[in-house]
Amino acid sequence: MAKAIGYAAYDPKKPLAPFNFERREVGANDVEIEILFCGVCHSDLHQVRDEWGNSTFPMVPGHEIVGRVTKVGSAVTKFKAGDLAGVGCLVDSCRSCPDCEDSLEQYCNHAVFTYNSPDKQMPGQSTYGGYSNLIVVEQRFVLKVSEKLDLAAVAPLLCAGITTYSPLRNWKVGPGQKVGVVGLGGLGHMAVKFAHAFGAHTVLFTTSASKVEDAKRLGADEIVISKNPEEMAKHAQSFDFILNTVAAPHDLDQYTALLKRDGTHCLVGVPDSPHPTPNIGNLIFKRRSLAGSLIGGLRETQEMLDFCAEHNITSDIELIKIQDIENAFARMLKSDVKYRFVIDLASLKQAA
Repeated sequence: MAKAIGYAAYDPKKPLAPFNFERREVGANDVEIEILFCGVCHSDLHQVRDEWGNSTFPMVPGHEIVGRVTKVGSAVTKFKAGDLAGVGCLVDSCRSCPDCEDSLEQYCNHAVFTYNSPDKQMPGQSTYGGYSNLIVVEQRFVLKVSEKLDLAAVAPLLCAGITTYSPLRNWKVGPGQKVGVVGLGGLGHMAVKFAHAFGAHTVLFTTSASKVEDAKRLGADEIVISKNPEEMAKHAQSFDFILNTVAAPHDLDQYTALLKRDGTHCLVGVPDSPHPTPNIGNLIFKRRSLAGSLIGGLRETQEMLDFCAEHNITSDIELIKIQDIENAFARMLKSDVKYRFVIDLASLKQAA
């Protein structure tokens, strides 16, 4: 067993605090990674505060992990010590269901998430995530990371990146299409970058006029202030696809009504309480679809990382120390970050 250190939530009402634990020994197919950086996802906050009602404590959050390989098992062929590597939201699945066979492991009914899942390898224990100094993962669930990009800014690609890349690819977003992105946060800013890189006419919807210039910098062709009915009305029935990244309950109909016939409104944010019930007539009378999408499978996540390396795409980040995580959570709730906090795990070596 390898000694590990991290920060954990011990219950939903207390701040994260230092935590000592053990990682499993490196098996034949395993890769051990020294974690250098880990992104801070809004789902980390949902989980540590038990807002989804399925949290197990103590919990070490973090599923946007990048680092350097320190050890590999005897059967590992994809990695060697010294390689850069990443770990996203998944560390295991059943590997035999139709979803796994289609390289869509995120939809496997037996998917094992990077933290707060029962650990198949260490019975009786939950998986522990990336707010820590090292992790051991089976090679199938480890991703290659390019040396070309800023490593800290790559970390959020493992969740925010793939969560937006996957639906844009699945619905074949590209040149000649008009695509909307709702919200300019950790997910939204990546959605704008990808939609622009794919050649679509990209429109950002935001409630904040202060985000207009930044949205243009990120690649948006137009910005619509969604609180302005006249601005919204100008775009009626004109979108091929709208990607909604907002993780709070809100009126979905105002965006669905902007779709063309056969357009799709896709949700990727999971609120802690339900959205208002949508108007079904909005769907029926124009054969529109209201859909959802969950991260991406391992094959698609590697494709996304390779695309980012080729096109020099990373997340816009603010680097923090692990000791500042509670302040980061508080700022994240106020949308006071552009656009993703990333923890420098070197700070674990400092006094808590």
